[in-house]
Amino acid sequence: GISFDVKRGQTIALVGSSGSGKSTCVQLLQRFYDPDAGSVVIDDHQVDEYNLKWLREHIGVVSQEPILFQATIRENILFG
Repeated sequence: GISFDVKRGQTIALVGSSGSGKSTCVQLLQRFYDPDAGSVVIDDHQVDEYNLKWLREHIGVVSQEPILFQATIRENILFG
C-alpha cells in the first residue's frame, strides 16, 4: 500500500521506475477507476464522496510525456 500527506497548495512529485504505480496512483486519486481493495481518502473523506468534476479540477497532473490533442497549438494551450 501507499500513504502520504499533502498540504493545501503543496506540489509533490511521484517518482519511480516504470511500472511502479505512479500513473495508477494518480488515476485512483482522480477516480478514473476505483480500487479493487483498500480505500482512497482525501481530507478524511472517501474519494467517491467528492463530486467527480470538482475532484478532477482540483488535482493537477503534469506527465513526463507531452500530450497534445488533435487541435492547433493555441487550442492545446487554451485547453490547459
